[in-house]
Amino acid sequence: MAARAYWQGQIRLALVSIPVEIYSATKSGASVAFKQIHEPSGKRIKYEKVAPGIGPVDPEEIVKGFQYEKGKYVLLSDDEIEAVKLESKKTLELTQFVDSHEIDAIYYDKPYYVVPADDLAEEAFVVLRDALRKARKVGLGQLALRGREYVVSLKPCGRGMVLETLRYADEVNKASGFFRDIGDAKPDEDLLDLATSLIDKKTAKFDAGDYHDRYVDALKDLIERKRKGKTIETDDEAPAPSRGSNVVDLMAALKRSLEKPGAKAANDAPAKKAPAKRTSAKKTAIKDEKAPARKAPTRKRAAG
Repeated sequence: MAARAYWQGQIRLALVSIPVEIYSATKSGASVAFKQIHEPSGKRIKYEKVAPGIGPVDPEEIVKGFQYEKGKYVLLSDDEIEAVKLESKKTLELTQFVDSHEIDAIYYDKPYYVVPADDLAEEAFVVLRDALRKARKVGLGQLALRGREYVVSLKPCGRGMVLETLRYADEVNKASGFFRDIGDAKPDEDLLDLATSLIDKKTAKFDAGDYHDRYVDALKDLIERKRKGKTIETDDEAPAPSRGSNVVDLMAALKRSLEKPGAKAANDAPAKKAPAKRTSAKKTAIKDEKAPARKAPTRKRAAG
């Protein structure tokens, strides 16, 4: 395999150890990178690492430091940091198994492909993979990667497996803090039926290849036109998108959406005439609720 392994170690399940390698499952997408330029001269802005009262410093003289008081630091070398003993730096021990739906999608961070390290490890690897698939479970453990320890999940993926790093509970903002001001009124049934029909109309199988970054395409086109010396017009005051002001506007908008070419025959009963005036439901603060079927990773103190 041409790619370089991101991590090499072993997966341990009870007394069984499986040598594995993991590889990044994602890559950076297309992007447009900008440099800071001094406009009068056209020269690129550069930055130097400097120490107050000393000026520019040699990169070889730079070390990591932890500030324990203002202006006071504990200095650590890379070798000292690397020497911190933590079993999860080389071993992923599967300590728990859960149904995949028990982990809220908001906790998933980054995926990695997992493969057996050699032919001797393949048999045990396949057994674990197929056992997870048969049980419909996800394995959980902790793994040290690039300077920190993560909670990770492990699940089957085709012939191999996928490991995903998870965010800790204290790294995720509680949704209740953002949703508490949303009222508890129930939607109008006719509006709900129309919205559901519109969702049904636009339902299709997901294909990641159907999507691309249109903003990057537009930036590239802008850069090419500017490079060729074409005049660029900008709209300083773009009109704000219109918003429906009441239920009648929403009803009409949903109906027009369904009447567009390609809409399938509607099975809904004729919509009732919306009342001329509706009283708004009083907004009440929603109490924090714990989702009974969701589990959040919790931090464990690393062994020294």
